[in-house]
Amino acid sequence: MSVLKIVKYGDPVLRKKAQIVTEITDDVKRLVKDMFDTMYASKGVGLAAPQVGISLQICVVDVLPDGKNRPFVLINPKIISGEDKIEQEEGCLSFPKIYEKVRRYNKINIEYTDINGGVNTAEVEGFLAKAFQHETDHLNGKVFIDYLPDWKRKLVEKEVRRRKKAKNW
Repeated sequence: MSVLKIVKYGDPVLRKKAQIVTEITDDVKRLVKDMFDTMYASKGVGLAAPQVGISLQICVVDVLPDGKNRPFVLINPKIISGEDKIEQEEGCLSFPKIYEKVRRYNKINIEYTDINGGVNTAEVEGFLAKAFQHETDHLNGKVFIDYLPDWKRKLVEKEVRRRKKAKNW
């Protein structure tokens, strides 16, 4: 089990579009395993490679970590369509203990490559759809506070600066 260090908001890797994965190598498979270990150890439901400092289009999601595990590996994911926007509270492992309401699609169609190299499409809804959108955003250099009104995003950024200054970030 390898638990990787999660980078926090302010690290430039979180604002960079991640590189496409062209081949699923043993290194990619090891990274995916380490990402699951890191996500579970951090009590998260999703984790993108940029959040562990690696700029690759890979994310892992398991919205049922306390029971019936349903792990997903999404490589080079693309959201094809979405419908029925809803607003719900959202958090992020790169923004510890910060939660804000974000509007996202309640139902999406997504295309992705799995860990075995198979190209898949899926229609998902609810919390799983929200998690897929959140993690896919990370691969495109976007974070959940980008959906907030300017004034609210600035308040979150001020809180981050305060925590950094207090060495609590």
